[in-house]
Amino acid sequence: MPEPITMVMVGAGGGGVLLEVARRQFRMFKEILDLIGGGISAMVFFPVIVLCAIMIKIADPEGPVLYRQVRVGLNGRLFTIYKLRTMYVDAEAHGRIQRAGEDDPRVIPVCRWMRCSHVDELPQIFNILRGEMSLVGPRPERPELFEDLCRDLPNFEHRLAVKPGLTGLAQIQNGYDTDLDSIRRKLEMDLKYISNMSLVNEFKLLFATFAKFRDQGAR
Repeated sequence: MPEPITMVMVGAGGGGVLLEVARRQFRMFKEILDLIGGGISAMVFFPVIVLCAIMIKIADPEGPVLYRQVRVGLNGRLFTIYKLRTMYVDAEAHGRIQRAGEDDPRVIPVCRWMRCSHVDELPQIFNILRGEMSLVGPRPERPELFEDLCRDLPNFEHRLAVKPGLTGLAQIQNGYDTDLDSIRRKLEMDLKYISNMSLVNEFKLLFATFAKFRDQGAR
């Protein structure tokens, strides 16, 4: 799971100690990467967020700029995630959870490019700086959906072993969830990421994320 530290041979029981040290070192480096990367991203993308906020207010002045939603984070801890609001106010006023579809009428027309480029996710940089999320990790689910998925998919709760991420292996390779099979594939990729966490893989996934700014499959 972690970056290798050394190839020194250890005695009986020493391997477990070495592995735990490696895990702690990786967690420390990942926290530093999140703080530095999150800080740089906040400075670089702040003008983009402001521009989007102005466009949202002009297109639908009655609603807020930011969309807030409760999600399940590390070890099951609930937190509030932030996104740029790209749907009309009261898009889910009926109280029923609905995943976004192609040409979704709930989406504000001028905001469609924000969803296709995933720019609407940029406010989550501040979730990262607050320590609630990581740059890389599984996407956090809504509590209502999480409970259902835990019943339908064994090991789904294992995703809570790490902080949820702004990007990740499943986000890059699996795309949007459309059915239980796609969620199952996402779970497999998330568990694969958790089992093979390393600084090298973190940087690979971060670089691969740039291609998602022109995501033809985004909704």
